[in-house]
Amino acid sequence: MTYPSVTVICLCYNHEQFLVEALDSVLAQTYPNLEIIVADDASTDQSVAIILNYCQRYPQIKFVRNTQNVGNCTAFNLALKQATGTYIIDFATDDVMLPERITEQVTCFEKLSPEYGVIYSDAELIDEDSQHIRNFYRRNQAGALKPKAVSGEIYADVLARYFICTPTLMFRKVVLDRLNGYDSSLAYEDYDFLVRAAREYKFYFQDKILTKRRKHSQSLSAGWYKVGDKQLLSTIQVCYKALKLNRTEQDKQALIQRVEWETQQAFFTQNYPEAEALLALLKQVKPFSLKNKFFKILINYRVNLSFIHRFYYWLVHRQP
Repeated sequence: MTYPSVTVICLCYNHEQFLVEALDSVLAQTYPNLEIIVADDASTDQSVAIILNYCQRYPQIKFVRNTQNVGNCTAFNLALKQATGTYIIDFATDDVMLPERITEQVTCFEKLSPEYGVIYSDAELIDEDSQHIRNFYRRNQAGALKPKAVSGEIYADVLARYFICTPTLMFRKVVLDRLNGYDSSLAYEDYDFLVRAAREYKFYFQDKILTKRRKHSQSLSAGWYKVGDKQLLSTIQVCYKALKLNRTEQDKQALIQRVEWETQQAFFTQNYPEAEALLALLKQVKPFSLKNKFFKILINYRVNLSFIHRFYYWLVHRQP
């Protein structure tokens, strides 16, 4: 039996608290044909010392050490240049893989046609102490997932809404090669890459929990919508890219849905310049509705309604 090679690119930045559990989970994989590349993005804690210790104990680990902080996208791309696997996993070293993850994902991929370029799955959310919070997908009484997970040609879905747990992703390397990896001009990678990949390839949802995604205060996603955070600007750039990628009326409506959502989030979190930029994009796609005109007035006068966003976030993300 042949086992296609899988490259796990382990991205680290100041993850000393979680690094041992993360690397141990990669080394504990049941899959026999792994290439492990650890890329450190100029950590200022003890992460490098931990990685060097692992490299000494496990000579198969390749270490890409950045002496200057270059950001997630560039750090990943530098590691990708050394990757030889048929399949690629972008693995943040504050997360954890379950032992069967790679075996399960490769088995699934090998049954799919080459049209499928990306697999994703459910995940368990854990806290800083590795304690269970909840599963990524909630389920109603009938067992249906919320948010809804979809397979096949899902470009419009990816563009319109957030429903993919990105730490669960596995790619065919040809997808990354064709798209030239991540866009290093952006502050974060996943939304842009998923939009571009979904334009060209089908996705497949594997209804299994194979990864533990860690929620903690220092994660990149924790800074989302904080005033001055560059991730929102990157989202705006991706929406402008999508404007050129769109082909159908469904695509257009998906972009409108996303831009209207991001405009509201920007406004309620007091990111007023970004909200103005999003409204300018929206105006290129559709005539302003009464609601959009109302938002424009609120944004122009910098009306502070941030308490509404805080309440909504608490309501949505509270534990059941």
